[in-house]
Amino acid sequence: MPGSSEPLPFPTDWESLLVLVPHPDDPEYGTAAAVAKWTAAGKAVRYALASSGEAGIAGMAPEQAGPLREDEQRRAAAIVGVSEVDFWGFPDSNIRNTPELRAKIAAVIAEVRPDVVVAIYGGAEFGPGMPNQRDHIEFAAAVTDAWDSLTDPPRWLFQNGPGATHIETVDGYLAAAVDSLAEHEVYLSVLDPQTPVREQARGVVEMTTSGHPGGPASAFILQRSTLG
Repeated sequence: MPGSSEPLPFPTDWESLLVLVPHPDDPEYGTAAAVAKWTAAGKAVRYALASSGEAGIAGMAPEQAGPLREDEQRRAAAIVGVSEVDFWGFPDSNIRNTPELRAKIAAVIAEVRPDVVVAIYGGAEFGPGMPNQRDHIEFAAAVTDAWDSLTDPPRWLFQNGPGATHIETVDGYLAAAVDSLAEHEVYLSVLDPQTPVREQARGVVEMTTSGHPGGPASAFILQRSTLG
Protein backbone atom coordinates (compact mmCIF):
# COMPACT_ATOMS: atom_id res chain seq x y z
CA MET A 1 0.00 0.00 0.00
CA PRO A 2 2.80 2.52 -0.44
CA GLY A 3 1.27 5.90 -1.11
CA SER A 4 2.20 9.39 -0.01
CA SER A 5 5.79 10.59 -0.28
CA GLU A 6 5.82 11.71 3.36
CA PRO A 7 5.64 8.72 5.70
CA LEU A 8 3.08 8.81 8.48
CA PRO A 9 3.98 8.19 12.12
CA PHE A 10 3.72 4.53 13.11
CA PRO A 11 0.44 3.87 14.97
CA THR A 12 0.53 4.27 18.74
CA ASP A 13 -2.89 2.93 19.74
CA TRP A 14 -1.87 -0.69 20.21
CA GLU A 15 -0.63 -2.91 23.04
CA SER A 16 0.89 -6.01 21.41
CA LEU A 17 3.00 -6.66 18.31
CA LEU A 18 4.30 -9.82 16.64
CA VAL A 19 7.49 -9.75 14.56
CA LEU A 20 7.55 -12.53 11.93
CA VAL A 21 10.83 -13.27 10.11
CA PRO A 22 12.55 -16.26 8.50
CA HIS A 23 15.98 -16.16 10.20
CA PRO A 24 17.90 -15.14 13.32
CA ASP A 25 19.26 -11.58 13.01
CA ASP A 26 16.40 -10.53 10.69
CA PRO A 27 14.71 -8.50 13.48
CA GLU A 28 17.97 -6.65 14.09
CA TYR A 29 18.30 -5.48 10.48
CA GLY A 30 15.93 -2.53 10.75
CA THR A 31 13.40 -3.21 13.50
CA ALA A 32 15.34 -3.51 16.77
CA ALA A 33 15.56 0.22 17.56
CA ALA A 34 11.79 0.58 17.20
CA VAL A 35 11.26 -2.54 19.31
CA ALA A 36 13.46 -1.07 22.06
CA LYS A 37 11.32 2.08 22.03
CA TRP A 38 8.06 0.14 22.11
CA THR A 39 9.03 -2.17 24.95
CA ALA A 40 10.38 0.78 26.95
CA ALA A 41 6.89 2.27 26.64
CA GLY A 42 5.35 -0.90 28.08
CA LYS A 43 4.17 -2.50 24.85
CA ALA A 44 4.44 -6.28 24.42
CA VAL A 45 6.56 -7.52 21.51
CA ARG A 46 7.11 -11.14 20.56
CA TYR A 47 9.39 -12.66 17.90
CA ALA A 48 8.64 -15.75 15.79
CA LEU A 49 11.20 -17.13 13.35
CA ALA A 50 10.55 -19.71 10.68
CA SER A 51 14.04 -21.21 10.90
CA SER A 52 16.99 -21.38 13.26
CA GLY A 53 19.42 -20.05 10.65
CA GLU A 54 21.27 -23.34 10.65
CA ALA A 55 22.64 -22.85 7.13
CA GLY A 56 23.90 -19.35 7.80
CA ILE A 57 27.41 -19.83 9.16
CA ALA A 58 29.94 -20.90 6.55
CA GLY A 59 32.06 -23.86 7.64
CA MET A 60 29.81 -24.78 10.58
CA ALA A 61 27.58 -27.84 10.57
CA PRO A 62 23.83 -27.06 10.70
CA GLU A 63 23.34 -29.08 13.89
CA GLN A 64 25.90 -26.81 15.59
CA ALA A 65 24.95 -23.54 13.91
CA GLY A 66 21.21 -23.78 14.58
CA PRO A 67 21.35 -23.87 18.41
CA LEU A 68 24.14 -21.27 18.42
CA ARG A 69 22.11 -18.86 16.31
CA GLU A 70 19.01 -19.43 18.43
CA ASP A 71 21.05 -18.45 21.51
CA GLU A 72 22.39 -15.35 19.75
CA GLN A 73 18.85 -14.36 18.75
CA ARG A 74 17.48 -14.78 22.27
CA ARG A 75 20.24 -12.57 23.67
CA ALA A 76 19.68 -9.98 20.94
CA ALA A 77 15.96 -9.93 21.66
CA ALA A 78 16.46 -9.59 25.42
CA ILE A 79 18.51 -6.41 24.94
CA VAL A 80 15.51 -4.68 23.33
CA GLY A 81 13.00 -6.02 25.85
CA VAL A 82 11.70 -9.12 24.06
CA SER A 83 11.52 -12.29 26.17
CA GLU A 84 9.33 -14.48 23.94
CA VAL A 85 11.23 -15.81 20.93
CA ASP A 86 9.89 -18.83 19.03
CA PHE A 87 11.59 -20.97 16.37
CA TRP A 88 9.43 -23.08 14.06
CA GLY A 89 11.98 -25.44 12.50
CA PHE A 90 11.44 -24.70 8.83
CA PRO A 91 14.57 -25.33 6.70
CA ASP A 92 16.94 -22.39 6.45
CA SER A 93 17.68 -21.33 2.85
CA ASN A 94 14.67 -23.33 1.61
CA ILE A 95 11.75 -21.35 3.03
CA ARG A 96 8.88 -21.31 0.57
CA ASN A 97 5.33 -19.97 0.54
CA THR A 98 3.78 -23.38 1.14
CA PRO A 99 0.41 -24.37 2.65
CA GLU A 100 2.32 -25.68 5.69
CA LEU A 101 4.07 -22.36 6.29
CA ARG A 102 0.90 -20.32 5.72
CA ALA A 103 -0.99 -22.55 8.16
CA LYS A 104 1.71 -22.12 10.81
CA ILE A 105 1.71 -18.34 10.42
CA ALA A 106 -2.08 -18.17 10.59
CA ALA A 107 -2.17 -20.42 13.66
CA VAL A 108 0.42 -18.36 15.53
CA ILE A 109 -1.33 -15.07 14.72
CA ALA A 110 -4.64 -16.55 15.88
CA GLU A 111 -3.02 -17.83 19.09
CA VAL A 112 -1.05 -14.69 19.97
CA ARG A 113 -3.75 -12.26 18.78
CA PRO A 114 -1.44 -9.25 18.36
CA ASP A 115 -2.73 -5.81 17.47
CA VAL A 116 0.09 -5.42 14.92
CA VAL A 117 2.16 -7.80 12.80
CA VAL A 118 5.53 -6.68 11.40
CA ALA A 119 7.03 -8.99 8.77
CA ILE A 120 10.29 -9.15 6.85
CA TYR A 121 10.52 -7.05 3.68
CA GLY A 122 9.27 -8.98 0.65
CA GLY A 123 10.27 -6.77 -2.28
CA ALA A 124 12.62 -8.00 -4.99
CA GLU A 125 15.31 -5.44 -4.13
CA PHE A 126 16.29 -3.26 -1.18
CA GLY A 127 17.65 -0.81 -3.74
CA PRO A 128 19.39 -0.79 -7.12
CA GLY A 129 21.83 -3.67 -7.24
CA MET A 130 20.74 -4.90 -3.78
CA PRO A 131 18.62 -8.01 -4.37
CA ASN A 132 16.51 -9.48 -1.60
CA GLN A 133 16.89 -13.11 -0.50
CA ARG A 134 14.41 -15.67 -1.78
CA ASP A 135 13.69 -16.82 1.80
CA HIS A 136 12.65 -13.26 2.65
CA ILE A 137 10.46 -12.84 -0.42
CA GLU A 138 8.71 -16.17 0.01
CA PHE A 139 8.20 -15.73 3.75
CA ALA A 140 6.80 -12.22 3.39
CA ALA A 141 4.34 -13.45 0.77
CA ALA A 142 3.29 -16.29 3.08
CA VAL A 143 2.60 -13.82 5.90
CA THR A 144 0.39 -11.69 3.67
CA ASP A 145 -1.46 -14.75 2.37
CA ALA A 146 -1.96 -16.04 5.92
CA TRP A 147 -3.24 -12.64 7.08
CA ASP A 148 -5.73 -12.64 4.20
CA SER A 149 -7.03 -16.06 5.28
CA LEU A 150 -7.90 -14.97 8.82
CA THR A 151 -11.49 -14.20 9.75
CA ASP A 152 -10.36 -11.86 12.54
CA PRO A 153 -6.94 -10.52 11.55
CA PRO A 154 -4.83 -8.01 13.51
CA ARG A 155 -5.47 -4.34 12.91
CA TRP A 156 -2.28 -3.79 10.92
CA LEU A 157 0.20 -5.76 8.86
CA PHE A 158 3.48 -4.00 8.05
CA GLN A 159 6.75 -4.98 6.43
CA ASN A 160 10.02 -3.43 7.59
CA GLY A 161 11.97 -2.01 4.67
CA PRO A 162 12.40 0.67 2.00
CA GLY A 163 9.58 2.73 0.54
CA ALA A 164 8.12 3.49 3.95
CA THR A 165 4.51 4.46 4.45
CA HIS A 166 5.10 4.83 8.21
CA ILE A 167 8.13 5.53 10.40
CA GLU A 168 8.94 5.19 14.08
CA THR A 169 11.48 7.76 15.24
CA VAL A 170 14.19 6.03 17.24
CA ASP A 171 16.53 8.75 18.46
CA GLY A 172 17.77 7.53 21.85
CA TYR A 173 17.40 3.83 20.93
CA LEU A 174 20.22 3.38 18.43
CA ALA A 175 22.71 2.15 21.01
CA ALA A 176 20.32 -0.59 22.08
CA ALA A 177 19.87 -1.59 18.43
CA VAL A 178 23.65 -1.79 17.94
CA ASP A 179 24.04 -3.86 21.11
CA SER A 180 21.24 -6.15 19.96
CA LEU A 181 22.73 -6.83 16.53
CA ALA A 182 26.20 -7.26 18.02
CA GLU A 183 24.91 -10.25 20.00
CA HIS A 184 25.04 -12.17 16.72
CA GLU A 185 28.76 -12.31 17.33
CA VAL A 186 29.69 -15.63 15.76
CA TYR A 187 27.45 -15.09 12.74
CA LEU A 188 28.82 -11.61 12.02
CA SER A 189 32.45 -12.55 12.65
CA VAL A 190 32.18 -15.27 10.00
CA LEU A 191 30.13 -13.12 7.64
CA ASP A 192 32.83 -10.41 7.56
CA PRO A 193 36.02 -11.48 9.35
CA GLN A 194 37.80 -8.24 8.40
CA THR A 195 35.36 -5.89 10.17
CA PRO A 196 34.87 -5.90 13.95
CA VAL A 197 31.41 -7.07 14.97
CA ARG A 198 30.38 -3.83 16.66
CA GLU A 199 31.54 -1.84 13.67
CA GLN A 200 29.37 -4.02 11.44
CA ALA A 201 26.44 -3.55 13.79
CA ARG A 202 26.82 0.24 13.89
CA GLY A 203 26.98 0.36 10.10
CA VAL A 204 23.80 -1.66 9.70
CA VAL A 205 21.87 0.38 12.26
CA GLU A 206 22.99 3.66 10.69
CA MET A 207 22.11 2.43 7.20
CA THR A 208 18.64 1.20 8.17
CA THR A 209 17.61 4.21 10.28
CA SER A 210 19.05 7.17 8.37
CA GLY A 211 17.59 9.41 5.69
CA HIS A 212 14.26 10.16 7.34
CA PRO A 213 12.78 13.57 8.13
CA GLY A 214 13.04 14.31 11.83
CA GLY A 215 16.07 12.14 12.54
CA PRO A 216 16.78 8.42 12.71
CA ALA A 217 13.76 6.17 12.27
CA SER A 218 12.72 2.61 11.57
CA ALA A 219 10.80 2.32 8.31
CA PHE A 220 7.64 0.31 7.73
CA ILE A 221 5.40 -0.37 4.74
CA LEU A 222 1.70 -0.87 5.40
CA GLN A 223 0.42 -4.01 3.69
CA ARG A 224 -2.99 -4.55 5.23
CA SER A 225 -5.30 -2.87 7.74
CA THR A 226 -8.74 -3.65 9.10
CA LEU A 227 -9.30 0.06 9.69
CA GLY A 228 -10.00 0.89 6.06
